[in-house]
Amino acid sequence: MQLSCMIVDDEPMALNLVESYVEKTPFLKLKKKCSSAIDALQYIKTETVDVLFLDIQMPDLTGLEFSKMLPKHTRVIFTTAFDEYALEGFKVEALDYLLKPFDYAEFLSAANKALEWFTLVKGNSQTSVSDKKEFLFVKSEYKQVRIKLSDVLYFEGLKDYIKIWLKDNPKAILTLMSLKSLEEELPQTEFMRVHRSFIVSLKNIEVIERSQIIINKQRITVSEQYRTKFLEYINSNSLNS
Repeated sequence: MQLSCMIVDDEPMALNLVESYVEKTPFLKLKKKCSSAIDALQYIKTETVDVLFLDIQMPDLTGLEFSKMLPKHTRVIFTTAFDEYALEGFKVEALDYLLKPFDYAEFLSAANKALEWFTLVKGNSQTSVSDKKEFLFVKSEYKQVRIKLSDVLYFEGLKDYIKIWLKDNPKAILTLMSLKSLEEELPQTEFMRVHRSFIVSLKNIEVIERSQIIINKQRITVSEQYRTKFLEYINSNSLNS
């Protein structure tokens, strides 16, 4: 298994050191390094990262503050020169806490914890019924609303909000959530992101016309970024003449 990772540290020497450690670790693949949590936050909104090597004391946005904004999938290994943050680090469910200066052996031990965690999660997902999730609870108008996934036609992203369009319901349910966070919770065999603003229910697609999907009379464009994956799905479920 290979894990994608990102390094965030406002000290150039620390940033370069961790990068050198990542490069000599076969199961780690560096996707991005950032000198501020603000830059990292923008990147992680659109890209999936498994492991984040994260400094704590940084200007504007601290590592602890940033760690509370991460997608559920991303796991944190804190890197800091201040041991008084250890308790706070574990409160946000960090996998490990590396106290600077740390050597490669200490780094590798922490990285192996990440590998073990993701291996366990993957193993559980293969043997569990998580892909058969039937419903979600979403907060809408100060209530927790139970959404039956089989009733969902598509999800529409609007900045920090999502519209959930259901069968036999002319009015969408509005909830405060990012489309990226929602995507991580949905069964991948039943839902697919086809546009930066749309995730569709695959079984409720009625017609595909050129680069557009029609669901319940709504036309949704399949953007270039997601077209290859969508075409692979269509081809694998088509009857060739």
